[in-house]
Amino acid sequence: MPRISLPKLTHELLSAYLRKGDIAIDATVGNGHDTAFLLAKVGKKGHVYGFDIQATAIEATRQLTNNPDNLTLITDSHAKLADYIPLGHVGKIKACLFNLGYLPGGDKRIITQTQSTLPALNAASEVLAVGGILTVLAYPGHPDGDQETAQVAEWCAKLSSEQFDCRVFDSDVENPAAPRLWLIDKICAYP
Repeated sequence: MPRISLPKLTHELLSAYLRKGDIAIDATVGNGHDTAFLLAKVGKKGHVYGFDIQATAIEATRQLTNNPDNLTLITDSHAKLADYIPLGHVGKIKACLFNLGYLPGGDKRIITQTQSTLPALNAASEVLAVGGILTVLAYPGHPDGDQETAQVAEWCAKLSSEQFDCRVFDSDVENPAAPRLWLIDKICAYP
């Protein structure tokens, strides 16, 4: 069975949700590729918020995207996401993207952590619009990645099926260390 490119699949699926003028969040900007994708989808009238704890990731994203006016980059934990989203945008976020793990090309000792990722997922699910999507790409094949992936799976399993529709994709079902992608649609405001 061929492997699936989950980053590519994430972009393909998000394309069905995002329109010009929408608001999106990249909860883990990394080197800026997902942020650049979101900016292209929402256009100049949309807005993208990007988070990363590493200043090098924020700077790489700033350089890759040419730091447009409709991009707000925040050097802070995604766990504090709700603190930075203006009240007028709460409930209007069409997509929130999480790409967990470590910064490609960066210090592999600095990784996303369960204790920040789970609060960030809670915050993202709250600010997300009805009809919006939350994507979580997790990598169980690195140190602490197994635990974080298991915790994300548990978090998704506890979501109200009346409020969220959750689907999961494995890049290689025969390899438990292969990346995993969750797509979480917000189908109503309250369960």
